[in-house]
Amino acid sequence: MRTGKVKFFNEEKGYGFITDDETGNDIFVHVTGLNVETLNQGDNVSYEEEDGKKGKVAAQVAVIEE
Repeated sequence: MRTGKVKFFNEEKGYGFITDDETGNDIFVHVTGLNVETLNQGDNVSYEEEDGKKGKVAAQVAVIEE
């Protein structure tokens, strides 16, 4: 599992980006890859990387409760 912080998530369009804690790179996240209803900017999350149509995407995204 990787961890990161939600950089942006548009609930209406159903997608956004997560900044990876380790690499600092952004990864695309689609609503279909969420284990929660929605994400909010600044949420700390865990996720798996998968190959998408246009590159890496986040899947199995879950909010890490602090």
